[in-house]
Amino acid sequence: MRQDGRARRQAALEFGGSYGPRTVESHDDPGVDLRAEHGGDPCDVLVAEDSAYRYRAHARLRAYFNAFFSRPNLDPQVLTAWIVYWSLVQVSPEMRAVHVEEGRGYGELLGRLLSDLARARRVQTDLKQAVVGLTCLLDGLWLKWCLDPESYRPKDAAALCEDWVDRMIDPQPKGFSTR
Repeated sequence: MRQDGRARRQAALEFGGSYGPRTVESHDDPGVDLRAEHGGDPCDVLVAEDSAYRYRAHARLRAYFNAFFSRPNLDPQVLTAWIVYWSLVQVSPEMRAVHVEEGRGYGELLGRLLSDLARARRVQTDLKQAVVGLTCLLDGLWLKWCLDPESYRPKDAAALCEDWVDRMIDPQPKGFSTR
């Protein structure tokens, strides 16, 4: 039984993947046959694919935030280990090197996630500034929760981060920006 157009679009978005017009046409699941829905018009298919790409970029960030604000990352005992680690970074060149490398990897991951979203939204952004800002927001929220787990719900922190990213990587900037 064929799904209606809206249900097929949602199935395509949920299925994800990287489709070009030819692979959409040959996909095994007729419910994801975007060509049939758009009467074979390649432009309409590309618009549908673009929407799916934007959805996937945002979904990857949402998954990252949900994982970040869950166990085992949200555990007050983890803060104790980090305090010891940060103390060693101050006195040990070897630990400082580990810290720099760990920070670089963390920044690169956030940079890829933010870059994918900016590309999907077709906006230019200061990626370095976005990574620094998001890192500070994530780390600050994590620290606040570790010190006082009753201060906020993890899902609210994830939503706050999503909102911040949406404002930072917005095709129509608003607010105080002087850029």
